[in-house]
Amino acid sequence: MRCVLLGLVVLVSGCRGGLAGGMFTRGGVSYAVVEPPAPWSRVGFDDNDLAWLSPSGHVIAVNATCTGHEDPQLEVLTNHLMIGFTDREWVSKKKFQLDGRDALRSLVRAKLDGVSRSLDLVVLKKNGCVHDFSYISPAGLEAEHQAEFDALVAGFRQERAP
Repeated sequence: MRCVLLGLVVLVSGCRGGLAGGMFTRGGVSYAVVEPPAPWSRVGFDDNDLAWLSPSGHVIAVNATCTGHEDPQLEVLTNHLMIGFTDREWVSKKKFQLDGRDALRSLVRAKLDGVSRSLDLVVLKKNGCVHDFSYISPAGLEAEHQAEFDALVAGFRQERAP
């Protein structure tokens, strides 16, 4: 199972922007995040601002897209995060407030290259940016690091518009 996630790491690149003191800054966007503690390791994924990998094969990723996205609905943004996953089973979808804006949290069971995964996806739009948060875990092990993902999402604050 871990091999599938490590396969994603093949696309490793340098992180877009910088993280210092719990603030990620790239171009005109800056936002606060609560970094997952050890044993998480920070890795770089193409098209993600920040990503971490746990020794047990869990992934947490965060991204902001501030250009070229028009104004899609939160459901459309969530579906975009599911590209590459098959056999999707939508467990729940819930709207809530995050950093003063409507956000959508979706729990999904799906397969990536035939391997079962659990996904916890959060999307919101703020100040011209689309922010997405992903927690991908081996099926049945999602509770193992759920608290770290919940803390990261709860701690999100966009500091200034791009």
